[in-house]
Amino acid sequence: MNLTGAYTLFYKEILRFGKVLLQTLIAPVITSLLYLLVFGHVLTGRVEVFPGVSYIAFLVPGLVMMSVIQNAFANSSSSLIQSKVTGNILFILLTPLSHMEFFLAFIAAAAVRGLIVGLGVYLVAIFFVAVPVQHLGYILLFALLGSAVLGTLGVIAGIWAEKFDQLAGFQNFIILPLSFLSGVFYSIHSLPLFWQRLSHFNPFFYMIDGFRYGFFGVSDVSPLLSLAVVALFFMTLSGLTLLMLKTGYKLRD
Repeated sequence: MNLTGAYTLFYKEILRFGKVLLQTLIAPVITSLLYLLVFGHVLTGRVEVFPGVSYIAFLVPGLVMMSVIQNAFANSSSSLIQSKVTGNILFILLTPLSHMEFFLAFIAAAAVRGLIVGLGVYLVAIFFVAVPVQHLGYILLFALLGSAVLGTLGVIAGIWAEKFDQLAGFQNFIILPLSFLSGVFYSIHSLPLFWQRLSHFNPFFYMIDGFRYGFFGVSDVSPLLSLAVVALFFMTLSGLTLLMLKTGYKLRD
């Protein structure tokens, strides 16, 4: 393993999003805060998802996790598409880095950005509502796995897309619908039976549900099942991504 090279690429990715914190950190925190205030004001007192848990408290873990996964995806996908469009991807490909080192650097940087944004959303949210922490281990585990999964999806999207509008289409028609329909704003038990069953095919649902279990100790499905599904999804995506990197798919054209 070329650890020095992998760390250098990782550090470069950290610097890239660190120089535009207004866009990469402050903006998503404010967006999540607006969701919290609007939905919390409208539905608190009218909806109780879990016994003894206010709706605004129920929202917080979902918004935190949604911020984590969306920003992890944005980091790796935007970096790759910018490098491809401007042509400086060549300088990365010329370095003595293997496809595994390339993969690890991008995923680690995406996870860091996702986790920083998620932490920012959580710290702001707890000024408005108290959120208990029942199982810290599950919180950290699902946060890490969720950010890694979406970082991997971001690499896939960045490699596949040839233009910014293709990447925007991937995000708008795949990432956003899956994240908004994953139980961020509701429990799937409040849905009709057909939509409940359909939700079980959404891997983002298991990320949100397992992450929320860490706070409240209550979930729609077993946290172990959620963990297994998310881990399997990550391994599948990782295998596909490593294959794309090894073969140079749309990178060596």
